[in-house]
Amino acid sequence: MENADFFMGLAQQALWITALAAAPILIPALIAGLVIGMVQAATSINEQTLSFIPKLLVVGGMLVIFGGSIMVLIADFTREIFERIPDLLQ
Repeated sequence: MENADFFMGLAQQALWITALAAAPILIPALIAGLVIGMVQAATSINEQTLSFIPKLLVVGGMLVIFGGSIMVLIADFTREIFERIPDLLQ
C-alpha cells in the first residue's frame, strides 16, 4: 500500500511538472493564435503562413526566455525521483 501511495504521488507530481513546463510555451502561442485569427477574420485575409510564422516566433521567443527555467524544473524533478529510489527498496 505504501508503494501505491508513493507512485500515485509521483504521477500527480509528474503531471504538475508537465503543466508547469508546457504553460509558458502553450499559453502565449494560444494568445498569439487568437489575436492573429481575429485580425484575419476582420480583414478577410486567409493566408496560412500569416498565422503560422508569428506563432512560431512566439514559441521560439518563449523557449529563449523560459527554456532555462523549464530545464531546471525538469532536472530537479528527475534528481528528486532518483534520490527517492533507495527509499523504495527498503
